[in-house]
Amino acid sequence: MTVIANQRLAKSLWIGALIVVSMSQVHAANWVLAPTSNVGFHIDSARESMVIAKFNTVHATLNFDENAPQQASTRFIMDVDSLSLNNPAMKSTLLGKDLFYAAQFKTVSFKSDQFRVLGNNKYQIIGQLTIRGITRPVIFDSTLKPVTNNQKLMNMVSSTTINRTDFGMKKAPDGMGEKINIKMNVDWKVKR
Repeated sequence: MTVIANQRLAKSLWIGALIVVSMSQVHAANWVLAPTSNVGFHIDSARESMVIAKFNTVHATLNFDENAPQQASTRFIMDVDSLSLNNPAMKSTLLGKDLFYAAQFKTVSFKSDQFRVLGNNKYQIIGQLTIRGITRPVIFDSTLKPVTNNQKLMNMVSSTTINRTDFGMKKAPDGMGEKINIKMNVDWKVKR
């Protein structure tokens, strides 16, 4: 082999190694939330059309390897006082003793126990949800896939429905429904 051929081979191997390392960072990584993320819920109400709320302060991590998704894990911690509502007049009711009781319980949290792979980027994320200091098992139906134009971002859409009273919330005024529909539409970025 000539010197030039050896140099080309070495350069090709070096570039190939860089590509493999860069792809492994995308596939097996720790992820954090991008600012575009949205974690919130809605509650049907007889009197109003619906209560829609968003947590503005959310801390979350995801450990995800596309080649071993069943080993993934995630954790979310939401600051209850950071809630914003479509009807701001309802905030004191939601944060009061009968519902979230924010004076005593500052956060809502979720910690996964299992990622069940369903195929086609669909998962059931099984874990423990804690509201008002009460922890119950829940299942989030989820879609998790890379963002097409940026392989260092992944989008996750997850939802579940819980009963308020399972978490110690009292009967709400104004015909507020029993069901809380939790939805996450979040973008994950590789943790640096």
